[in-house]
This record gives sequence, structure tokens and C-alpha cells, in this order.
Amino acid sequence: MIPPGFIHDLLARVDIVDVVGRHVELKKAGINHKGLCPFHGEKSPSFTVSPSRQTYHCFGCGVHGNAIGFLMEHTGAGFVEAVEDLAQQVGMQVPQDERSPEQREKAKAEKAKQQSLTDVLARAADFYKAQLRKSPRAVAYLKGRGLTGQIAARFGLGYAPEGWRSLASGFPSYDDPQLVESGLVITPDVEPGEDAKRYDRFRDRVMFPIRNVQGEVIGFGGRVLDKGEPKYLNSPETPVFHKGRELYGLYEARTGLRQRGYALVVEGYMDVVALAQHGFDNAVATLGTACTADHVHKLFRFTESVVFSFDGDAAGRRAAVRALEAALPHATETRTVRFLFLPPEHDPDSYVRDLGAEAFERCVEGAVPLSRQLYTVASEGCDLGTPEGRARMLKQAHPLWSLLPEGLLRRQLLGDLARQGQMAEVELQALWLGEPAAAAAPAPAPDQAQTASAGKAERPRWQPKAEWKGKGEWKGKGDWKRKGRDDDARPAGPRATPTGHTDTAVRLLLQYNELWDHLTDEDRSLLHDLAGVHGDLMRWLERRMTHHGSAPWAAVQTSLEADGLAGSAALVMRAARDLGEDAEPAQQLSAALRELWIAQIQADITDILNRTPLNDADMQHYRRLRAQADDLRGRGGSTTA
Repeated sequence: MIPPGFIHDLLARVDIVDVVGRHVELKKAGINHKGLCPFHGEKSPSFTVSPSRQTYHCFGCGVHGNAIGFLMEHTGAGFVEAVEDLAQQVGMQVPQDERSPEQREKAKAEKAKQQSLTDVLARAADFYKAQLRKSPRAVAYLKGRGLTGQIAARFGLGYAPEGWRSLASGFPSYDDPQLVESGLVITPDVEPGEDAKRYDRFRDRVMFPIRNVQGEVIGFGGRVLDKGEPKYLNSPETPVFHKGRELYGLYEARTGLRQRGYALVVEGYMDVVALAQHGFDNAVATLGTACTADHVHKLFRFTESVVFSFDGDAAGRRAAVRALEAALPHATETRTVRFLFLPPEHDPDSYVRDLGAEAFERCVEGAVPLSRQLYTVASEGCDLGTPEGRARMLKQAHPLWSLLPEGLLRRQLLGDLARQGQMAEVELQALWLGEPAAAAAPAPAPDQAQTASAGKAERPRWQPKAEWKGKGEWKGKGDWKRKGRDDDARPAGPRATPTGHTDTAVRLLLQYNELWDHLTDEDRSLLHDLAGVHGDLMRWLERRMTHHGSAPWAAVQTSLEADGLAGSAALVMRAARDLGEDAEPAQQLSAALRELWIAQIQADITDILNRTPLNDADMQHYRRLRAQADDLRGRGGSTTA
């Protein structure tokens, strides 16, 4: 982990105008600099870079952040990559205490080797583009598929000639081992002493360069012009190319993803290019492999909505199942995943060429949501009119549902599946979560069913360990006593947290978001599960800290406004300020978290005492919680119950 102090020093050393200026043409405008936004198409500049605040902001599309965030968003680099890039520019050494000198040297050598291979592949891409201009047959093929010269240039399309050693004319030495290592040239296995005859991997094919999110060529896909097998030929796995991680067209689709608000995942190179030709410049394709969790994770770095488009035949539906399995671990209530199925006789390329962009747009609008697709897959081969069929459906749904992360979407789908399987939600929850048989209590009276469903069916909340302590400065230093406010009363029931302490914790973390890095995992879990706008703001902050790190309050305000949360934040800020906080944000946050934990534990105690009868395990749990609550109260000097 890179220390927060190093990040702060790094951002103080770099000049964001220089960083952004390498990618965007900027002009001085008063105390700021302006240019055309690199994240969306515009004709008049609305993209502003502030040297005083060391931030950027676009008033057109709302993007904003610091120098690290700009590199992550514009180049697709990871956080560590962006930090290392900036550190190299200003001559700083990123702390690498956890790696030995040997490991650092090995990593340096691997990076140099990867750079060398991408240089070789870039030269090959230039060679193939030059050959396309010399081949009327290849140009005629692309025109016959409805592609213009502009779209071919945008994707860097090329042509690999028919000869066995055509690349020899594009490189100084055809015997260069990097031609083999990059997957461009094949050396067959021969007996010792025999001369191995090298030859080009790609011959007489339209070439589709595959770029990583930084724009570097890392591989190729080649399609035959006439009949032949295989129709598509991909580069092999190399040190720079991994099919299960890369997506064709992602580099070219970055602007389209922001403008359209979703990623369209298709199966073929030609699908991506044809859709871009018809205005769908947000399409990407898997590289001859099934969609993986790495693919989905990478897409959610660029957008919160993904639409998978598959052919309507059996193969397309099998691919949809694999995509569903890959998407489920990343699906949440804030992300959208949908599935589009075209008629069996069409793929996206043929559909958009034959029926037009508007017809394809209507297909996208009617795409099936993830929840319905999960139910469809689980119901495969099941007669839902019989108990046996419904039981089989639930059995097939269980492993899919289990892939979902904890959250509201998982809870919602549990209830939906229970209803579709004609089973009580509390019973299905007990069965799938391995809860004790006590969960399957006698059915409540009809007028109490809703209350029982909302209470007993709730999943057990996380319980803090007996030895729970905050870390670092959160051990209760300073004056923990509250300033005489009369907000001690707490309603009974789960999550009965005092609004004042909740507002205080949320306000402090928004204003002084660097404090987030000092929280324990238990603290973050407590805040993540807060109800209403408090939970929304904390989940938003967690995502922002993960991708962009800490930022001044002014930058956070801009981000909140861009994401539609400014109103919620304003209510929390006003309510918390009315309580009259003192000038120590770290101590105030620690005190607020302590009170939230006390309220959480008290709610759990109330839940135990409502059980009838109490067994020995219940009593032991009760005593443990009481000890934890007393310890927290004593640590803070509080006398509240």
C-alpha cells in the first residue's frame, strides 16, 4: 500500500497543467487554463484546469479530479500505475518497502521487456496499415462491409499479405526473437540440428490491432477475406496480451462510454467496428473467449452500466450464461447489467447494417435486466407448475445468487426467487444461509406476516469482536465527553442510530476524507450499511476514495453535485453543523463512531431479548454484547444506556 503521506507530497510536487497539457491542448484563461474536454465531444471548451487548486473540471460532462485521477480516467491506468508515472516525472521514488531489491529489479526488467514488445507490435501495426493501402482486394472487402476510410483509420485496420514471410520487409531482422515472443512469427518445432523455417502467423487477413487502455498495441485479430478456417485468428498469449483480461475496442470506446452512459459488449471485432460506423462508439468485444470477471471489472472502471449483446442462437445463449456468471460478483444496486438477444439470423454487424441504428437502439432499450436473466437461466428445463420444477429452479438459482455481493440487490433477489418458487422468504434464507432451524418458526398470523418478514428474515448483522478497538488515533484520546446535548434517546430495533452522531460521522468524512484511510474495516462496514442518504453518501465516498484518493472539500462538493448527491450532502452538513462540533475532526469522528457502535450493539441486545425462550448461546451472546457496550461507554466517559 502506498502511504497517504507520499500521495500528498506527490500531488504537491506535480503541476496538473503540465500533466493534462500532455494530452489536451490548453490555453490560458485568467488564472486557469481551458481546453476541449477529452472525455466527451465538444466544439467550445468547457474543460478547466486550475493550477491553484491543482484540479480539473469539465462543466459539460462533469468529470473532475486531481492529476492522479486524470491519468486513471484518461489513460485507463490503475491507481498504482498513475502514481508511479507521476513520481517518475518529478523524480520521486514510490515507497516499495515490501519488495526486496531482487523483486524490484525483476519488476523493472519485466516492464522494460513489455515496452520492447509493444514497440515491436506498434511497428507491425504500421506495416499492416501500409499494406492495406496497397491491396485493392482488402479495401474492397472493407467497403463491402459498409466501412469508411475514416472508421478504418480510427481503429487502425490493416492487411497481412499472402506471403509466408511478408514481415521480413517491415523489420530489420526477421530472426529477431521478439517477433516470435510477440506472436507475430511462428517457429515450428524441429529435430535437433535441423533448420527451423520461420513464417508469419497472419497471412491474407484483414488485421484488427488490439490496444490496451493506454493505447499501446498488444496483439492482433485477423479475419480471412474469403472462405477459410479459422475465420478469425488471434495473437497467442504473450507477456503483454492476455485474452481473459483485454477487450477489443475499449481504448477507442472511452469517449463513447461516457457519452452514451453504458458499455455494449459484443462477440466479434467486426461487430465493434460496424456499430461504431453507425454511431454506437461504445461497443467492445471479448477476444475469442468467454466473458470473464476481469472483463466486467475493467468495464466498471469506465461506466456503471453494461449491456451484453448476443446472437439469439444456442451458442449466444450459452455465452450469455457465462457473461451472467462473470457479472454477478460485480452487480450492485448502483450498477446496471442487461442482456440483449438478437434474432438467430443476425449478429450486431448484420442487424445494424440491414435494419439501421434506430432499430438497434430499440433493441438496446428492451434489453433484459440481470435479475430476469438470472431467473431465466435458473428456470431452464424446469416445469414451474409443479413442486418438483420449482425446487429444481431454486436449486439452480442458488449458486448464481451466491455470486452476488452483499447488499440490497442480493436481498431483493432472494425475496423474488422465494416468491417465484412459492416458498416463504424466511425459510429460503435459512436454507441458503445455513441458519439454525429456529429461523423456520411457525407461520405468523396473517396480520403479522409483513412484520415478521421484515424482521426475522433479515440477515444477521456483523458483530464486533470482544476485543474491538479502533486503530491508530481512534483509541479514545482526548476529551470523549459530549457537550451536554440531550439526544440520548434511541428508538428500539435494528439500526436505531442517533441521527446527530450519524450526521456528524458522515459530515466529517466528507469534509476531511483523508480520515477514511485511518478507519478499520469494521468501521467502514458499519458506515457502508447505514440506512438512507447516510449509507448512499458513505458508499459513494468509498468508491471515490478507491479510485481517486483524498481530495479537498471543494473538489468533493463538485463531485457530489456531478453525481446528483449534493442535496443529500447539504442536509447532512446542515444537521451536523447545528450540533456545534469542536475543532478536532479526528476526535469528533472517533466519538461519533463510538456512539454508533454503542447504538448498534444496543439494537442487537434488544433483538436477543425479544427472542423467546433464550437458550444458553443467546445468554452468552447477550453478556458479550453488554461487556462490549460497557467497555465503549467507559472508554468515552458516557453514561447513556
